[in-house]
Amino acid sequence: MQELFIKFIKFGVVGLSGVGVDFGITWIGKEKLKINQYVANSCGFMAAVVSNYILNRLWTFHSTDPSIALQFGKFLLVALLGLGLNNAIIYVLNEQRGVKFYPAKLAATGIVMIWNFGANYFFTFHT
Repeated sequence: MQELFIKFIKFGVVGLSGVGVDFGITWIGKEKLKINQYVANSCGFMAAVVSNYILNRLWTFHSTDPSIALQFGKFLLVALLGLGLNNAIIYVLNEQRGVKFYPAKLAATGIVMIWNFGANYFFTFHT
């Protein structure tokens, strides 16, 4: 149980770095480039997926699986499902509940983190 908790903490630290990547790219896309907020959100989310995969593979899960392409494909699948959940939560909070975009995005990120950890622990990096 302690090992699982340590992995979750590491996953969270990696996730925080991903939040920086995600929010930074989302902000540039939405505010500076005037891209649709959902497209900007998706671009930020996907950039974070790549950085998070690398960090989680090396640091959180210490994976030595030689099938990097297959493993990344699993990680990407989990992330894409998470992206759909992320955008749905943002839509409900922002469009239907009137929560400002960035607080809605922050709430969605927290919820999706739980999904991502569980799915990656049991599906992507489980050996």
